[in-house]
Amino acid sequence: MKIRKLRLDETKPMELLLLADPSPSIIKSYLDRGECYVAELENRIIGAYVLLPTRPHTVELVNIAVAEEHQGKGIGKKLISDAIQNAKKHGYKIIEVGTGNSSISQLALYQKCGFQMVGIDKDFFIKHYQEKIYENGIQCRDMIRLSQDLEGRV
Repeated sequence: MKIRKLRLDETKPMELLLLADPSPSIIKSYLDRGECYVAELENRIIGAYVLLPTRPHTVELVNIAVAEEHQGKGIGKKLISDAIQNAKKHGYKIIEVGTGNSSISQLALYQKCGFQMVGIDKDFFIKHYQEKIYENGIQCRDMIRLSQDLEGRV
């Protein structure tokens, strides 16, 4: 598997990104402002993530997705690791990520990759998404914010 930056002349992997974010308009908004990276296996895109600069020295991992038939194989962890390395390479000091309160496996994965919970955006998914979202039998209402200090300070 190879991870690389998506070229400007390439089609954005919307079907894949929609696995992690159900809103095409929100995805298009951050794709226009961020950088998209893709994981390829045998010349087929099987994973993607988007890094979006948010504040000075801070970047957010706003979408990370793995094709359903390739989930559970460690690809998500490799994508997160690549995102962290890219953030460091570009001089960012902090990388952030947000996920839904109902995204139990994602919350565990981000913490395994060194992120710590730093806050909650109450009712984020109620305010910003027209359709109700359910995962693991739980309504996704709140955005759980996680962060990692890339300079290794506590």
